[in-house]
Amino acid sequence: MAPATIATGAATPLLRRHKRAVPGAVFNVSTSIIGAGIMSIPATLKLLGVVPAFFMIVLVGLLVDISVEYMLRFTYSGDSTSYAGLMKESFGWVGSVSVQICVMITNLGALIMYLIIIGDVLSGKGPEHLGVLQEWFGIHWWNTRAVAILFIVVFVMLPLVSYRRVESLWLSSGVSVFLAVLFVGICSAMAIIAIVRGETKSPRILPQLDDGASFFNLFTAVPVIVTAFTFHFNVHAIGIELGRPADMILAVKISLILCAAIYFSIGIFGYLLFGDSTMDDILVNFNQTSASSTISSLMCDIIRISYALHLVLVFPLINFSLRANIDEFLFSKRPVLAMDAKRFVFLTLALLVVSYVLAITIPSISYIFQFMGSTSAVCLAFIFPGAIVLRDIHGISTRRDKIIAASMIALAVVTSSIAISTNIYKMTVNSS
Repeated sequence: MAPATIATGAATPLLRRHKRAVPGAVFNVSTSIIGAGIMSIPATLKLLGVVPAFFMIVLVGLLVDISVEYMLRFTYSGDSTSYAGLMKESFGWVGSVSVQICVMITNLGALIMYLIIIGDVLSGKGPEHLGVLQEWFGIHWWNTRAVAILFIVVFVMLPLVSYRRVESLWLSSGVSVFLAVLFVGICSAMAIIAIVRGETKSPRILPQLDDGASFFNLFTAVPVIVTAFTFHFNVHAIGIELGRPADMILAVKISLILCAAIYFSIGIFGYLLFGDSTMDDILVNFNQTSASSTISSLMCDIIRISYALHLVLVFPLINFSLRANIDEFLFSKRPVLAMDAKRFVFLTLALLVVSYVLAITIPSISYIFQFMGSTSAVCLAFIFPGAIVLRDIHGISTRRDKIIAASMIALAVVTSSIAISTNIYKMTVNSS
């Protein structure tokens, strides 16, 4: 394989080959997948119903596994060592720039969502859904949303995003996966206790279709699930450090199974707990108004704080790809980013500032999910890998590969188009 050029345009020591064990790669892949998406899965079950949501999660997981396998196969058949380089081999500079723009949109959107959710946890969403700081200490200027997020950005995020090697984040990735599993475990236990007490809401097995508009609303759930499984921007960074292609393929399969199980578990148990009152960000549901005793109140706080910590640890991994792609896009002819301290600091601080400003401006994560999942995320996850297979510059695609790739692209385009049209129609109706 050629020297690593991921997001730098030149050979870089950031991504040396290492004999990293598969579990380390599983942690990094799982952390790249499990981010803000888990928060909206229960609301997706509320919209789709339990059975369709289960099949949708399985279907998207399978398609993601196939698309990543395509990416790795063509990567190791050529000289590219980055997603942008892979697309450049097939489609020239247009393909490379397209990937970079989509990665920037997807990753920046993810960072903004993380900060929004952390703000929801610490400072809530109004008097009906207070944050943990307001529940503990009352409402003050220092625990308002803007101040709380600013504190996290300066004193927590900034040190974490200062690492210059992605492999340095494997331990924090392992902790973040543990926190996600802890989050699901506590939610599951609370739901089981509520079932025993007869306090759960009756889940909707199938979607409730009242009219044509309701049917098309079902397609708005697709971008949420697609975004929740999109990690393609980190495939090369993690895979090159891992070494052998077979190890990366195994790590991806294990991670997808783990993440699909986590997604459906939190979806069904979260939906059982809150029913039709489930919000777009389920963490908002876990406040003192949902607590029936001191113990459950403590559990609600643990749930919110543990997942906020999870997002804090995911943030630098997503930021790594975003910063690297922006650097390659803007400064492709400059020295390696890790070797240029001024450029590294400038990009790091600029991304934190932009993420912070947008996080305190955008009211809900659902807006970002719908936009990303219908545009940049679906391109990275399905359309670009499928296009690489159909282009087949190395002559390695089978007839079956091309049929699957064409079907994947068609499905992505149709569902995204309907989702975008439905959201535009809803925004038009709401504004009139």
